[in-house]
Amino acid sequence: MFNLIKKDFIIQKSQIFLFIPVLIFFAIFGRHMSPAFIFFIASFYIPMNGYIYDEQVESNIFLNSLPYTRKEIVTAKYIGAIVYMIVSIGLASIILYIFNYGYMMRDMAIAAGLFFVFAALAFPLFYILKPGYIGTAVLIGVILTAVILPPIIRFLAEHFTTITNFLTSQSAATLYLSGAVIAIVLYLLSWMVSQFMYQRKAF
Repeated sequence: MFNLIKKDFIIQKSQIFLFIPVLIFFAIFGRHMSPAFIFFIASFYIPMNGYIYDEQVESNIFLNSLPYTRKEIVTAKYIGAIVYMIVSIGLASIILYIFNYGYMMRDMAIAAGLFFVFAALAFPLFYILKPGYIGTAVLIGVILTAVILPPIIRFLAEHFTTITNFLTSQSAATLYLSGAVIAIVLYLLSWMVSQFMYQRKAF
């Protein structure tokens, strides 16, 4: 299964070389952006590209001819996504530090949480829907969500004061822990859904 995880890294060497200049661009010209958003984009880059590549070349047909079970194929994707998320956020933190772009551990934690939530929603689509434009749709969805979500949060904060007051009454540790638990549970549920769908998918 380790070879399946390594596959995404090998087939994306050229994309990874592009990944670093993009991070440098954000570090230089994205001073107005939230560090958490930059970390989130970095965390999603390799796992999402791996899924998009598999969709474009229909690699699942080839993978199912190898001595791997379908459970192992899906498991490798989900575990590999976590590994690449950690590596990508680590690399992004180094680049931001080099270019004196201020951030805190909290930004990295928020990005990791967002990664788990978006991955939980996006990954099953590659096993449920027919190939074609899934990857593009997911990437557009991520960008639109990143643009639309902050105004929605501000609107809720202004007009639903009961919820706002309840959240502000909680300690930061409680909020972060609750968010982490919710994000991880969603990711595990997504993993189970993908396993279920992939077992029944015909190639």
